[in-house]
Amino acid sequence: MFSSSTSYLAQEYPKHPFTSTAKDVFDHLQTNDEVGLDRSSVEEAQRRYGPNKLEGEGAVQWHTVLLKQISNAMILVLVLAMALSYGVTDYIEGGVITAVIILNVVIGFYQEFQAEKKMFGVKDSLRSLSSPSAAVLRDGHIETVPSAQVVPGDIVQIKTGDTIPADLRLIEAMNLECDEKILTGEAVPVAKDIKLDFTSNNELETGVGDRLNMAYSSSTVTNGRGKGIVVFTAMYTEIGKIASSMQSKDRKANRSLSRKKGGALQPAKGVALRIWDGLGHFLGLTVGTPLQKKLSKLAYILFGCAILLAIIVFGVNRFHVTNEVAIYAISTGIAIIPKSLIAVLTITMVVGMTQMRKRRVVIRQLSALEALGGVTNICSDKTGTLTQGQMVTRKAWLPGTGMYSVNKVEDPFNPTTGDVDFGSTSNIGIETANDKDKKAKDLVPEHELADDTNDTMSEKTAMTDDEATNLSNAYSSPLPEVSPELKQFLLPTALCNLATVRFDQNKHEWQAIGDPTEVALQVFAHRFQLGKKTLEEEHGWTQVAEYPFDSSIKRMSVIYRKGHNDEFHIFTKGAVERIIELCTRIGTGTSQPPVTSEVKDEVLTQMNMLAEQGLRVMAIAQRHYESGSSISSNLPREDIEKDLTLLGLAGLYDPPRLETKSAVHSCATAGIKVHMLTGDHPSTAAAIAREVGILPLRPSSLEASHLVQTASQFDSMSDAEIDALPTLPLVIARCAPHTKTRMIAGLHRRRAFCAMTGDGVNDAPSLRTADVGIAMGLAGSDVAKSASDIVLTDDNFASIVAAIEEGRRMFDNIQKCILHLLASNVAEVILLIFGLGFQDELGFSVFPLSPLQILWINMLTSSFPAFGLGREKAGKDIMRRPPHDGRRGVFTMQIIVDMIIYGIIMGACTLLTFVIIVYSVGNGHLGEDCNRAYSESCNTVFQARAAVFAELTWLILIAAWEFKSLRRSMFAMEPMSHRMAFTFFKDIYGNRFLFYAVVIGALSVFPAVYIPGLNTKVFKHKGIGWEWALSAGAVVVFVAGVEVWKAIKRRFGWFAVGDGKRNGDEEDHRGRAGAQEGSSMIRMGSVSRSKSSADARLSVEKV
Repeated sequence: MFSSSTSYLAQEYPKHPFTSTAKDVFDHLQTNDEVGLDRSSVEEAQRRYGPNKLEGEGAVQWHTVLLKQISNAMILVLVLAMALSYGVTDYIEGGVITAVIILNVVIGFYQEFQAEKKMFGVKDSLRSLSSPSAAVLRDGHIETVPSAQVVPGDIVQIKTGDTIPADLRLIEAMNLECDEKILTGEAVPVAKDIKLDFTSNNELETGVGDRLNMAYSSSTVTNGRGKGIVVFTAMYTEIGKIASSMQSKDRKANRSLSRKKGGALQPAKGVALRIWDGLGHFLGLTVGTPLQKKLSKLAYILFGCAILLAIIVFGVNRFHVTNEVAIYAISTGIAIIPKSLIAVLTITMVVGMTQMRKRRVVIRQLSALEALGGVTNICSDKTGTLTQGQMVTRKAWLPGTGMYSVNKVEDPFNPTTGDVDFGSTSNIGIETANDKDKKAKDLVPEHELADDTNDTMSEKTAMTDDEATNLSNAYSSPLPEVSPELKQFLLPTALCNLATVRFDQNKHEWQAIGDPTEVALQVFAHRFQLGKKTLEEEHGWTQVAEYPFDSSIKRMSVIYRKGHNDEFHIFTKGAVERIIELCTRIGTGTSQPPVTSEVKDEVLTQMNMLAEQGLRVMAIAQRHYESGSSISSNLPREDIEKDLTLLGLAGLYDPPRLETKSAVHSCATAGIKVHMLTGDHPSTAAAIAREVGILPLRPSSLEASHLVQTASQFDSMSDAEIDALPTLPLVIARCAPHTKTRMIAGLHRRRAFCAMTGDGVNDAPSLRTADVGIAMGLAGSDVAKSASDIVLTDDNFASIVAAIEEGRRMFDNIQKCILHLLASNVAEVILLIFGLGFQDELGFSVFPLSPLQILWINMLTSSFPAFGLGREKAGKDIMRRPPHDGRRGVFTMQIIVDMIIYGIIMGACTLLTFVIIVYSVGNGHLGEDCNRAYSESCNTVFQARAAVFAELTWLILIAAWEFKSLRRSMFAMEPMSHRMAFTFFKDIYGNRFLFYAVVIGALSVFPAVYIPGLNTKVFKHKGIGWEWALSAGAVVVFVAGVEVWKAIKRRFGWFAVGDGKRNGDEEDHRGRAGAQEGSSMIRMGSVSRSKSSADARLSVEKV
């Protein structure tokens, strides 16, 4: 239970109010429904319980975010280098380092501060949902008071259109229906019933959506009126629990200070672990995404290495620290720090965010880009996410006639989309065997029926004016003939209906207004051009009276007459169990046998079969009423709604998006499990899950027992029992917000990296708890968007696949960027450490690269090619491999080994160049004080530095092209392409930013070497001649070394992760085989993809 920071009392009851009688609640709160609370009681309650408003956390502090950025280890080592530079009066170097520090801090601060402000906006969005006022009974009078003044014990009156101010235990309900989508996620309004007995239930067994004698704060009344007693206010309401769950932070295990929980030493242990947590949080080692944690660890490792290198420099010089020695120490320290890494990664992610937006995905936090690549599980809401969020008439059963089935519906409002099939039945009741087979086929996911449908992504239907006027020509398949029996069924379907369906000529789209259930029935009638408007205007049907839907009896009736005759037609629709009791006959046309107990059983059996398919079943009935006089709604309902004839059953459901099936299949191929967490009924949820491919069609009895569970079953288990399950449930029905967060916690304990999709307020806590929160942009609430990391602008589950693909691309590219930056750092360190042996006539070490040369190479030469690597396109196998291991992150063994080997090759080449120039041509003369200024004695050293500078620049630039692929040859990036015998130039020009970054960077060496003043005074080198040959030759040596290492990795399968070897090395082999083996390559690729899919699924089976 939420505990406020103030001294207000907890709102507690012996039993939850929904399981208590109204009298018990009145007695507990010391009030009654005739007079309400008096003034003194209200004032006392306000002092005890506080105002009825949601609490929030304090605003984000900018100085806290700034301190976090400055405390970064990479920044600290640069600050130290800056201070030393100024200390030895090297103001040029100090100024450049200062600019680097400011750039990194500003970029990091801006991104972090924006993210913190977005999280603070979640609470503001939640508070905006509350009702501004409430009608309460006090001292025997109805008063309108601000909702903040409502207290437990108040009697509140509610009516259609009201926003409920607090959680109410209902005591009156007249046709009362409430929209509770913000809590349950389900779009269908909930009909309240105060007569139901919940005294034997408990809070875990009955979900929020099933407590029909309760009305919840911030939900709206869609129909009827009611009265209730306030039982919970502020943070104790269901919406308040959501707010508190988003503010509270669960403490890790063993952090308790209680001796009762851990023994006598527990307080000391708890304090020590809390201090460690705080230190880790401050240093960034225990918070953030896996990439952020890995980079923090890297920063402190490099910081330690920088200190160690400085000690080595001081040690070689016998700790005689002069300005010259200090400058050399600074050079080696800054050489190991990838100074542009933060800026490169941030800008790379910004570019990735732009690419995401083009794919209808909005990134709210840059860290989500990296996190998406490691997602192993997606916990998705059903309504509006996997499904279209609208009802569709899927089945229409006409007793004695057959079953009409509607499939492949793209737009639920469009009567011209989808296929309508008809199957006859042999008797009144049960479907024939063919119908059952057809039903089973309908439930098979598309990807299991036909592989060529996997890439089909349908867009919303748009029609021309001609198509709108010729509806019969617009169907994807011919419509069944409108038989007299079907027409008789369609009359009440269309006329006993308040919804309207129309085609908007201006927007060229179908639109509907009304209750989702009635819209679905009206669209079904429009499919056969027998909509309500057509029947009234063209067929002469006129409405005489209406008996509106009553939630207590669960039915609606209308009276129509055709033309001017005296025969009236009563059309009724409603719940099957209520309608069947009013029917005396069944069927259409001339065959209308009486309704016997056996017939009732057959009808109920048929209803259950439809319900098992996830359909909401409604009964359609009619009656002929002959009267010599006029008829009106003044007649009692019981006189009208009797002796009915059951015409059939309509099965309605919220259809999956057409893209969902292929998207779920793509997730499975990519090694990602999809879990459905919904507030819907278990049978409905399971049917939809089977249809989209989340659940297997024919699971074993052992699998079925735990793959589908209700929230009460899941919540009743302890964490240990959940962890003991072989796999976590794929479907959880009647889901509450707490259930979703427990599911995510269970996945985290299995070391899964999970994403949560959702659109309602009820999804906000789990969106925040998940590693990646994905909100819906069109139907999503502001609360859900504020709590999420990314937002889908088209509410399309298939966009998640695109987002994950983009996330994996970004992850691969981040690895390439880091390898590119760190390999050059390794080369510089090797060069400078061995350079300690190059001592001048005064006994001081002469650095082969000056500090500003290092900064130039690290900040300019390396940065732009690294930006270009961040723009690399995705590999063809990127969605045919399992997610990367979040525990290893970007620093896989391949990256570490490659970094060392490539750095050694670079360092060896540059060191050899320096040695050749100084000791072979220059006779080993290193001059005097060449680290400070140019003199004639430093001529050889300055020329050697220029050659090393040019060489290292070119090696780093050519490495960017080599790192486009970590395994494939730079000369065969696309081995499956046979249009060109040599594709090198085509491949490197494919990424134009990288191409021009390399070319311009290579050309920039010449002005840096030859511009007078800039060369000798800033970079401490001078123009060269024949030495260019050494620099160019080293490039050839480096490329050869990299190609040999890549060939070794491919040959022996080293560092092949998942299907990397199959999809990378095997393609290399096949690419060299020649175009004549094209057909066999296709077959091999198909086998590889199938095996990849199986491997991907096996890799996450434990989750």
